[in-house]
Amino acid sequence: MTEAADRSLTHLSPAESRLSALFARPKWLAATCVVTLTGLGWLYLGLMVAGSADPASAFGPGMSVFDFLPRAFEAICRAAFGSGTFDATTIALVALMWGAMVLAMMLPSAAPMIFSYAEIADTAARKRASVVSPFVLAGGYTAVWFGFALVATLAQLALTRAALLNASMASASGLFSGAIFIAAGVYQFSEFKHACLRQCQRPFPFLFTHWETTPRGVFRLGLKQGLYCVGCCWAMMLVMFAVGVMNVIWMAALGVVMTIEKMLNGRRFSHAVGAVLLAAGIAFVAAAFAAHWPAAKFEQG
Repeated sequence: MTEAADRSLTHLSPAESRLSALFARPKWLAATCVVTLTGLGWLYLGLMVAGSADPASAFGPGMSVFDFLPRAFEAICRAAFGSGTFDATTIALVALMWGAMVLAMMLPSAAPMIFSYAEIADTAARKRASVVSPFVLAGGYTAVWFGFALVATLAQLALTRAALLNASMASASGLFSGAIFIAAGVYQFSEFKHACLRQCQRPFPFLFTHWETTPRGVFRLGLKQGLYCVGCCWAMMLVMFAVGVMNVIWMAALGVVMTIEKMLNGRRFSHAVGAVLLAAGIAFVAAAFAAHWPAAKFEQG
């Protein structure tokens, strides 16, 4: 990847070359996204803490846009989810949130795939062969994740109706949070997970073997790689339901974990992540039982 990063892809258009140069350094891209997301998360938390310290000042005069936007968004979500009615505006709002979330979390992990394609395309262009823009491949990949965002939106609405998520879009049950963590941890050890992960870790053989020279074919390649990515990461994405859908700190942490996982070979890191998720899930379940056990014991007495 280092040699590839140093080689300019001169036979692609300027925009495509800039895209390829960006994705040639996935570690730099991932670090930038993580730092940005984390900074936004801490800014959001700081603004919310400042607002809760003086509730009378919420939406008051003299409020800056940086104060208004996070409070307004939370107020809209609380009103929508607290009412239990989900109209088209609410669904669109949540879908937009999930769409932004999956892009922020999954775009860095797509770096090896997009740059591998750009390398093959540049080589083909040098031989005067027909090539399709890497943006078409990225479009197919993101289309799959936007589909996942829609499914996650519907799942969030269903979980809210079932009272498993509260008005703040956070888990309302320790047992529910524990079950999600445990399920995600178990999935880290599954063969299906690692079959998909291998395709994400080594995209070059897949792209080279299934090379296409039409926009439809390249878009289809992006769809296939997106499906492999969803198969690899869907369980970890659902951890957001356990820690709070609007928790940007967890969003950044999971994003960097999934990016590192795709940049390494083997299963050791994935298994280590699975063990941590299982331990966290067991802790959630134990804490939930411990919270209810004294009350149950008192009622029996």
